[in-house]
Amino acid sequence: MAWTELWSTHPDDLANLKGQSLRTRFVLPRLFEREAFTFAYTHDDRLLVGGIRLGGVEVALEAPPALNTPQLLDRRELALVVLDGSVRVSSSAGDFVLGRHDVVYLPMGTRDIRVQGAGVLYVVSAPAHAGGRAALATRDSVETVRLGSAEGANDRTIRKYIHAGGIASNQLVLGITTLEPGSVWNTMPAHVHSRRTEVYLYDGLGDNLLVHLMGRPDETRHLVLHERDAIVSPPWSIHSGSATGAYSFVWAMAGENIDYGDVVSVNPEDLR
Repeated sequence: MAWTELWSTHPDDLANLKGQSLRTRFVLPRLFEREAFTFAYTHDDRLLVGGIRLGGVEVALEAPPALNTPQLLDRRELALVVLDGSVRVSSSAGDFVLGRHDVVYLPMGTRDIRVQGAGVLYVVSAPAHAGGRAALATRDSVETVRLGSAEGANDRTIRKYIHAGGIASNQLVLGITTLEPGSVWNTMPAHVHSRRTEVYLYDGLGDNLLVHLMGRPDETRHLVLHERDAIVSPPWSIHSGSATGAYSFVWAMAGENIDYGDVVSVNPEDLR
């Protein structure tokens, strides 16, 4: 089981980070190894993300040793997202079969989690203070919002899975945004939300590349990302990007507020 740990970064330190140091602080590459979970842990809101490439063998989803807890969800909640293929998730909370861009939520206290199938599975976990109900949300059944335009190169569909009006959680919020062919911009105009950390996992890029913008609005930095790279956005950072082709991305947040309305929008003219 591979493990990466990301420590919190003060916004004033960003200007001093160059090249690989910037990537090491925020980018999570190579999450999806065959038949073995890879995990990354960020101290920003203590989000845990991970992934696996399944080839038919059943694999137990166990707590990484660094968490020092018998079961992964002793004090956590979890979302599992299928990026490709078909995956069966079994646990003390029930059994679920997921296809591409389906999501299952497992609450605190769920035990004996196992996954099996042929596909790519992404996992996101956040600390929890209470139990809840396990639930499956399929790609075609969740709330959707269509935003942007072809003229603005940001025609996109937002699918909301775990949120105040969907699957209930303690603090985890998760959805998937898919851009239409010919559209390449995400989350522009940009915004920040000081009470939530967010992780973007880019999917569907193929051989295309993506330039992700982060940092304070008046002092942004950029990182070049590729297929199924994930990037952590601290609460003080914008999170936006543009690619050389259309793509999808899984956005997951944790913090003290699950209300979408707490964002502070940034005027594009104020970005630097």
